[in-house]
Amino acid sequence: MSKDAPFALILAGGSGTRFWPVSRNARPKQLLNFFDDDTLLEKTVNRLEGLVPKENILILTNVDQEAGVRETLKNFPAENIVAEPAKRDTAPAIALAVGWVAKRNPKGVMMVLPADQLITDEAGFHAVMRNACAAAKGSEALVTIGIKPTWPCSSYGYIERAGLADLPGVSCDMPVYKVERFREKPNPEQAQAFLDEGSFSWNAGMFIWSVDTVLSELQKHVPELGVFIEEVAQCEDLPALLSEKFGTLPKISIDFALMEKAQRVLNLEATFDWDDVGSWISVAKYLKANDNDNRTNCEVTQIDANNNIVYSKEGSRVALLGVDDLIIVQTSDAILIAKREQADDIKKLVDAVPPEMR
Repeated sequence: MSKDAPFALILAGGSGTRFWPVSRNARPKQLLNFFDDDTLLEKTVNRLEGLVPKENILILTNVDQEAGVRETLKNFPAENIVAEPAKRDTAPAIALAVGWVAKRNPKGVMMVLPADQLITDEAGFHAVMRNACAAAKGSEALVTIGIKPTWPCSSYGYIERAGLADLPGVSCDMPVYKVERFREKPNPEQAQAFLDEGSFSWNAGMFIWSVDTVLSELQKHVPELGVFIEEVAQCEDLPALLSEKFGTLPKISIDFALMEKAQRVLNLEATFDWDDVGSWISVAKYLKANDNDNRTNCEVTQIDANNNIVYSKEGSRVALLGVDDLIIVQTSDAILIAKREQADDIKKLVDAVPPEMR
């Protein structure tokens, strides 16, 4: 890796409450291994091998999950795992990382990646991210990665594209578009209209930019974060600075703080596979299916039971009799039984269970 190698911020502080009771405050979705031996966080780190040197990766988590992150990434540079002392949403977290990168290379290019997405085509991911880095270097723009919609999803934000951007150093096989605007999560009818129109991408929450570009934009739109970035870049005691300043920063997402206000935003549409693994419905796609389309990770006995999702951390046999369209999840201390159609509402249920089980 050259001295001009990119940097990466992995955001690993999400709660993943839709996956209760397997997911808990101290071990949320990104620290779970639904698909094989590796957690989603490990997969995110491993996906960067050959693209970003390990010493250039910063992982941001929070105090509740810090122990779980460090336990999961035993061979990762300990000093590159930072726990936010307060929850302030994605804009302050990203500002912290921008300052961290600026201290190492003020002209560096960095990518921002969620820790809880499933991508299996690593070669395709590398190709897209290299072109995104080239686009960020060749322009004073913020670069986004969009996902080609495959159905009218109303749970994602959307990116509306405009015309093509002509940039040097970017593969002609991978067009870069100007962004017209960001669109909030639509209702089902709007989502269908977006799909039919053809110039919309799902917002994957992946961003690429040069340090000087994002610093300039944040100074313009959220001056407090611009000041904080410079303080991080100049400080010699990061834990002390975070303890003093982080909790005072505005609680705001990067979309509201910056992406929806910046004048020059570009978009590359991903050519790799992508799944945000947003609920048990998503996990079910990767579980074995029997003749009645019951999706399971354990042994099931069934009579007149169809289209159920059964997930057991205990490896128990589950017997299904006369039930359809359920989500059944078993851990050592809890059992969830829910209708499939209410998969997204499981996060509401978490607020009602005893605090020690959240």
